[in-house]
Parts: sequence; structure tokens; C-alpha cells
Amino acid sequence: MLLNYTLYGHREGAGAVWLDAFALLEDEVRELIRRKGLDPLRQGTEVRALVDAAVNDYGERALLGAVPALAQSDDVGRHVFNAVAGFGALQPFLDDPDIEEIWLNAPDQVFVARHGESELTDVVFTPQQVRDLVERMLKSSGRRLDLSSPFVDAALPDGSRLHVVIPDITQSHWAVNIRKFVARASRLDHLVELGSLTPQAARFLGAAVSSGLNILVSGATQAGKTTMLNCLAAGIGSRERVVTVEEIFELRLPLRDVVGLQCRQPNLEGHGEIPLRRLVKEALRMRPDRLIVGEVREAESLDMLIALNSGLPDYRKHAIRPSLSPWELEPLSTAA
Repeated sequence: MLLNYTLYGHREGAGAVWLDAFALLEDEVRELIRRKGLDPLRQGTEVRALVDAAVNDYGERALLGAVPALAQSDDVGRHVFNAVAGFGALQPFLDDPDIEEIWLNAPDQVFVARHGESELTDVVFTPQQVRDLVERMLKSSGRRLDLSSPFVDAALPDGSRLHVVIPDITQSHWAVNIRKFVARASRLDHLVELGSLTPQAARFLGAAVSSGLNILVSGATQAGKTTMLNCLAAGIGSRERVVTVEEIFELRLPLRDVVGLQCRQPNLEGHGEIPLRRLVKEALRMRPDRLIVGEVREAESLDMLIALNSGLPDYRKHAIRPSLSPWELEPLSTAA
């Protein structure tokens, strides 16, 4: 299916004039933001008011013939705001609650997933626009992307997970994936209402959480592991201390006593990296009643097994394959 967001599509004639007008207005708004010292990512209300004032002023000048006219003035404020304070052409997809994932294979190949089905959009970027967009997305995360570190995982302000790979790891273009956090359930009862769990399974899992049993959440990509983990954690007692360990922050736990830990990339000199394995060790020193490890793929499996042997209730999430018993983790711990 081809989605239609015509503002960013190819235009000719009058449409080209409209795009010139939009670019002129966007430049004016960016200059106003710079002069006022506003941070578009943190001061959205102030930026929105500035955009509305700029659009009204531009419209008055257009009536006098001083600047090119904007043919679609009704939506222009929203589009300008998305360009300067959001993520441009991708913002409508990020705002659409039915879209679960967005990915770019090339500047002219932008896809989305809606209800599990992929759809090609008509959004077209230039290579420089893709790079600028990724740089803006990474700005709030503090993570970097360059030839020495050609992969990056980061969280967007709304909780979506960003993954980017650049050449020469990819063949020609930057590959960008944005996996949105679509929370349709926050408790096991909600999963029953949605038909994802039977009432009997929900009661069993709830009893397992209350009893402090170790739980392994496994499944394929987009299978709902994070949602399941959030629902399980909602059953933890209010007086229990929980420490979470993740590659990037994804979990949203409605608990009183929670500390979240996140991995860190190395700096430009190759120092300062904090891997998941180090975080697991540090978490065990923080007096947790419950330890939640976001991903178990590599050497951290050894530390996870040590935590299990210490008698600490533990939840783990990974995507190795649909089922994996604790004994099958032994080769991973041996390799560690």
C-alpha cells in the first residue's frame, strides 16, 4: 500500500513555488528560534507559539506580494513545527497510533508497518536530509554515530527505539529503523482483554510474580516481549525495590521504588564503554528485591546465572528463539 503525505512528495509548477515559500518560512522560524535561544526539543510550547506568530506574519506579507504565497495555509503551521521541533516528514508517522515501525532503506525508500503489514510511503529525502534527521534524533540521547562506531541504538523522547547503520557496513545508504513503543496493555488483565492471554495463563503468571519465581520472556522481534515484561512487572509489590538493566531505556514500570540502568557507548578515544554485563554486576550491589535484565545475548548470561544462583528473583527478555530453557544458557556462560 502506498501512503500519501503530499507535502513532502515531488511537486512541479505551482507546487514548486509553494515548496519555496515553505522553505522560506521554515528558515525564518529557525532564525527566530536561534535569536530567542529556544531549544525546540524541550520548549515545544514556546516554539509552537513562535511558529503560529511567524505563519500569521508571513501570511500578511504574502497578501502584499512581498513573499511567495502559501497555498495550503491551514496545515502549514503544523508542518513548520514538525520541521523545526519534530522529525520532519517522519513526524506524521510517529504521531499515527496505528503505525508500529518506520524504516528507511534509502532516502527514497521509506516504509512503515501498520498492524504488522509493511507499506511503502511516498516520502522522499535527500541523503543530507537523512543525515540531518538522524543527527537531530541522536541529539537528546548523547550517543554518536561515525565511521569508528557505525551502529547506534538510542531512545527517542517519546520512548521509540532508534537503530541506525551507516556505510560501509551497509552497501550504499544509511539504514534507519524506528520501533515505536505502542503500549496497548500495562497489566496482565489487559492482555486477557486483548485476547493475548487466557485467564488461566494470566493467573498463573501473576502467581509466579507474587511468589518471586524467575521468569524468562522470549520471542521474535515485535512479538511483544517488552509489553509482556511491563505487564508482569506491574504485579510486583509496592514495597519491593526493583533495578532494571537495559541496552537503552524501554521499560515503563508503574512502581514506587525503581532504578533504571542503561549501557553506554565508548567515547571517541575508545574508552568509557559500559556494557550490559557490567551493569548486571553493579545492579547486584544495589540491594534489589527484583532484577530485570532487558536483553540476554552475550557474556551477561554468566552474571545472570550467578544472580539466579544467589536466590534473587529475576526477569529477562531476549529474542534468540521462541523457547529457551535455563540449561540451554550454559554454552553462553561457558563462552563468557
